[in-house]
Amino acid sequence: AYEARKSFAYGMNGKPVKQAAMLQQALKNVEMAYQNLESVELGVTSVDHYFDTLGGIARAVKRQRGIDTPVYISDQTRGAGKIRTLRDQIALESRSRQLNPKFYEGLLKHGAEGVRQIESYVTNTMGWSATAEAVDPWVYQRLSETFVLDDAMRKRLAALNPQASARMANRLIEASERNYWSPDAATLAALQGAADELEDRLEGIAAE
Repeated sequence: AYEARKSFAYGMNGKPVKQAAMLQQALKNVEMAYQNLESVELGVTSVDHYFDTLGGIARAVKRQRGIDTPVYISDQTRGAGKIRTLRDQIALESRSRQLNPKFYEGLLKHGAEGVRQIESYVTNTMGWSATAEAVDPWVYQRLSETFVLDDAMRKRLAALNPQASARMANRLIEASERNYWSPDAATLAALQGAADELEDRLEGIAAE
């Protein structure tokens, strides 16, 4: 998808011309990729733009070179710059944002929109697994335990936004199916049961 969108060159007449071979040749010479972060409000798991673009580059380079491309994040949000690997940045954001009670409770003050944002973080995290294989398995385990397998939290989220809650559970199951993490049999069964419960609630057939 990245190569299909980004393989156009512009000549003197200003019209785009597809130049897939030119892009592929350029990708063969890429030795690393990086992204600047300049706002404390946005991280690499906050919006899909980052994994769509930077992750797309990493995947396209791997396709051309046959090896993984180092990906770095330049964090300029707190004065002195800090360079991290993409994997370390995702782990940091997972701990400090998605899995931080102060952070997600702040989101949940906004009701349905807060649940949608939590689900978006899960989806964007999965996007990094799909494009750059940069998410540690423990992230999915903790997300599952925090937002789906905890009975009280699951029911709370479902009451606020049943659609986003069901999507979140199904995303985590899908991540397992894609081998982004390998939950034990009991955890996977509990996840599936929780997802079924959320789907039933969404369809209005859950017992009250």
